[in-house]
Amino acid sequence: MKHLNRRNTMKLLGLVGGATAVMAAMVPSFAADTKINVGALRFTSHAASFVAMERGYFKDEGLDVSFKFFQAAQPMAVAVASRDVDYAVTAISGGLISLAEKGATKVIGGALLEEAGIDGQKILVSDAAFKAGVTSPAGLDGKTWAVTQAGSSFHYMGSKIAAKENAKLSFKPLQKVGAIIGAMKSGQVDAWSIVPHIAKPLDKGGAVHIIGNVADYIPNYQVTVVFTSADNATNQRANSQAFLRAFSRGAADFNAALVDKTLGEAAAEDMVKLVHKYVYVDRPYEKAAPSIRNGAMRISTGAALHSSSIKDQLNWFKSEKLIKQEISYDTLVDSSYVEQK
Repeated sequence: MKHLNRRNTMKLLGLVGGATAVMAAMVPSFAADTKINVGALRFTSHAASFVAMERGYFKDEGLDVSFKFFQAAQPMAVAVASRDVDYAVTAISGGLISLAEKGATKVIGGALLEEAGIDGQKILVSDAAFKAGVTSPAGLDGKTWAVTQAGSSFHYMGSKIAAKENAKLSFKPLQKVGAIIGAMKSGQVDAWSIVPHIAKPLDKGGAVHIIGNVADYIPNYQVTVVFTSADNATNQRANSQAFLRAFSRGAADFNAALVDKTLGEAAAEDMVKLVHKYVYVDRPYEKAAPSIRNGAMRISTGAALHSSSIKDQLNWFKSEKLIKQEISYDTLVDSSYVEQK
């Protein structure tokens, strides 16, 4: 064996140091296998997180993700504030805003988006209301509109639609989406709005009818956002950026396969099969697939936030006296993470 002289030793150390630098550049700047809980609903609109999980994008970022599923937005906001959940994707609610005002939560990115030319959320009425003549949103005056809770996205959408139609609505909180669907089918409530993968099958069944599109009343509506605890946003920046990078990759795949449809039918089929692992899991694939395709709304590219929509929602919450008047955009949003449109 050849002895190492000083020159050879220095060359070897240089090679080792170079290899170490390359390896360091290839791994996340935080500990690998960082365990995080992600809040979600079993909706196609949450597909970016599901894709990031199934295709290893979270793992690429050093994140060991577990999902925690909810049935409404407000309980998810509480879970993030209490640190039971690290990151979540859901609609802006009065609860989320109030928690942000208390310094507990922060919006860091955008998710589901109403976009011109892309099939979006539908306005629904019960069969009883439809037969009574409510065949368009113009006939909603005096009707009952279903919401999960006061201050939910359903409340916001109903109010905005009613304002444009000069209609007065009675809002009925039913806590869960499943309860709303049952109430719509039985005629206990008259109207509601929901994402297309839920709306279209209900319409096809005949007990509920589509009478309009939310996008016609609320253009460029930032339907859902990515949020976390204020502590994560401020003190766990590397983790938060890693989550958004993985989420954005998942969104890009979903948009290409099912929204823009630029990857061909095989890729679309693969995407539907992936989403089916999380959405309509109680249905056989053949029955679930059409509904999943129907739910393919745009998810914000790069998790960008449409700030004008967020500000409009804040103004509505203030007008309804659901949040404090002094709450600002910066109270709710940490704008340092993603593009603000």
